[in-house]
Amino acid sequence: MENTNQSFKKNLEHRVAAIESLLDKYLPVAGEAPSIIVEAMNYSVTAGGKRLRPMLIQETYKMFGGQESFVEPFMAAMEMIHTYSLVHDDLPAMDNDEYRRGRRTTWAVYGDAMGILAGDGLLNYAFETAMKAFEECKTIEDYTKVRSALEVLAHNAGIYGMIGGQVADIEAEDKPELVTEERLQYIHTHKTGALIEASMLIGAILAGASKAEQELVSKCAMDIGLAFQIQDDILDVVGNSEELGKPVGSDAANGKQTYVTLKGFDRSVEDVERLSDEAVEILQKLPGDHAFMESLISYLIARRS
Repeated sequence: MENTNQSFKKNLEHRVAAIESLLDKYLPVAGEAPSIIVEAMNYSVTAGGKRLRPMLIQETYKMFGGQESFVEPFMAAMEMIHTYSLVHDDLPAMDNDEYRRGRRTTWAVYGDAMGILAGDGLLNYAFETAMKAFEECKTIEDYTKVRSALEVLAHNAGIYGMIGGQVADIEAEDKPELVTEERLQYIHTHKTGALIEASMLIGAILAGASKAEQELVSKCAMDIGLAFQIQDDILDVVGNSEELGKPVGSDAANGKQTYVTLKGFDRSVEDVERLSDEAVEILQKLPGDHAFMESLISYLIARRS
């Protein structure tokens, strides 16, 4: 088992390194834009992290037999959108966090006004980047796939997806009596789950997965997203601030009702395991090699940061 874990970790490190190199190719460069905004945007993207969402795009794409290069702009765009959401999350008007991943947050370095603009810049530049996929299209079918993937990206990143979840999360602050299990699940499946779902769906769509397969992918992704966020809530209670790269207990300090406070610690741990098992069961119904994806899910629920 130890050798298996070491093999997975090396595999994971290799994939993360490859994604880092890919991101470097798509980062904005100083030119007509003011250099400070490009610097702030790139500071945000290069802060590190799991690179989970572009990895899910790539792994799902490969699972369905995808081989074309038009997946790469979507991988970079997804990480830019995820990063912009974190930049805005950290702002004084939101979570007021000065540290993330062990270093100063974007607004703490560049000021809150530039933090807002860096996030805005990343969101817009993400769609500029994703549209580069059209340059790699060779057939009408390719164009159709890219168009469909763009629709998923825009929808899940917007008010019906991630932003909608963020709004519900803000509305629930300091009002724990209003946070029901249904509302909390809405927050988690939209604020966190929407981009994870989009990542896996984009990979499936670009690789030509059928509608039935896409539905299974969507269900699998939502299980992963919810399990991932519940684990985040657990780590906010029992995690180590040095490992997490940010203070623990921030949810309680901000008056947030979490899955742990609502359902209890033991039930939260059980639900993470149940959702993860469901996700693996769905994966096993899909074609292709998904051994790495199964190991990735196990890694995510056991993570300490």
